[in-house]
Amino acid sequence: MVENAILAELGETVQAALPGSRTTIERGAELVLTLPREGLVAAMRRLRDEFHFEQLMDLCGTDWPNRPLRFEVVYNLLSLTQNRRIRVVVATDAATPVPSIASVWPCATWYEREAWDMYGVVFEGQTDLRRLLTDYGFEGHPLRKDFPLTGHVEVRWDEERKQVVYEPVKLQQDWRNFDFLSPWEGMTTLPGDEKVHLNRIEGGKA
Repeated sequence: MVENAILAELGETVQAALPGSRTTIERGAELVLTLPREGLVAAMRRLRDEFHFEQLMDLCGTDWPNRPLRFEVVYNLLSLTQNRRIRVVVATDAATPVPSIASVWPCATWYEREAWDMYGVVFEGQTDLRRLLTDYGFEGHPLRKDFPLTGHVEVRWDEERKQVVYEPVKLQQDWRNFDFLSPWEGMTTLPGDEKVHLNRIEGGKA
């Protein structure tokens, strides 16, 4: 209870200092700060300098396809001097960039590259927005909820051309219709049980 009171007091102080912000306490012990995109860099600098959240521990994206602002950029900050954490959330859509905070924490470059690579969120002012986890020729952003499980292209080594080639994905078999509610319902022998039947047959002959 004491910890929650301290977080609630900190949340009220931060909310009062940052216009347009909103704070909540989630899961009973996590302080979450929601910020507008405008003024994000200035707000992050105040969180670092005035509220002593010195370290950016992580930056990631989330995708909510049914929302008008479908993407959230989530920043996890740590205060070493106060032993406190705060989660900062900024919402955006597929077309509107989010200001880069690399000028506040240079390590944000790596995280922003990952968020762009996985979700397609553009960070305005980021001068090194390149793919990080996928290949440079990759199409799309694989952590979006509407990204196909098969991907758009497949990669293989061409022995004749002696190079890696990209080709459109081609499924190797047609769609099949199953007659059973579960794939196990049509099986008379479970994998591995065939050995039991063979032993019974051999034992019967003996």
